[in-house]
Amino acid sequence: MVTSEFKLFKFMLMGMWIAMALTGPVHAFDIKSDVSKESGPFDLFKFGFKAYKNGQKEEAVEAYKYAAEKGHTGSRWALANMYADGDGVTQDDFEAFKIYSEIAQQGVEPGSEDTGFFVNALLSLANYYKHGIAGSPVKIDLTQARQLYFQVASTFGVPEAQFQLAQMMLAGEGGNASPQQAKKWLNQARKSGHPGAMAVFGNILFDEGQTARGLALMTAALDRCKPKDCNWMEALQEQAFSVANEADRRTAVSLSHAIASGSAD
Repeated sequence: MVTSEFKLFKFMLMGMWIAMALTGPVHAFDIKSDVSKESGPFDLFKFGFKAYKNGQKEEAVEAYKYAAEKGHTGSRWALANMYADGDGVTQDDFEAFKIYSEIAQQGVEPGSEDTGFFVNALLSLANYYKHGIAGSPVKIDLTQARQLYFQVASTFGVPEAQFQLAQMMLAGEGGNASPQQAKKWLNQARKSGHPGAMAVFGNILFDEGQTARGLALMTAALDRCKPKDCNWMEALQEQAFSVANEADRRTAVSLSHAIASGSAD
């Protein structure tokens, strides 16, 4: 199940840089402008960011490329996202993969402001290894995907990585099936408010006999899901609701409200 939580994580990360980008009009990217290819990497990044916000994506790409050549991690990350999404450039997942790989290989110092970009690059690579890139040397490698999800889940505590890792553990993808470990990761992710983890964890509890609590978690997840992910969560919840008795249904509805409001765990 591919969720929209991953894209949301990218958008939130980009938001970290909004305060750093100065306001004002964007000039054409040439020697007459305030910024040229000889400018410092952060000035180039700020120029690219403003250009992107104003819809001048060709200028943004050019500025990001120059900044990336000067070693600016945020510009590399922004450029990789544009290739991955086909945003202002022709979509090219393999090009995005190569840039994310550069960020991952560069590593990050503890507490560095580049940590978010590093983590997102690892998540992006995990996703590419999980699904492969058609017409490229990047083939499906579930073992590598699982290892990357584990790294991000355990070292950085990112709920999306915890969720994806749990899914692979439940399915026995990239290694042995491990339902108990999967439950641990799902529980951590759902405590952070991850709707997918909430739905899957609730479904497991339901199947284990914790009918009302499991159904409550699945119901609460529907209040938080993004449109792209709601269908499969709704299918889980409706299936469980159809076989639960009336008393469990009432309890679950009440408990789901408490979960949604944060007054129940």
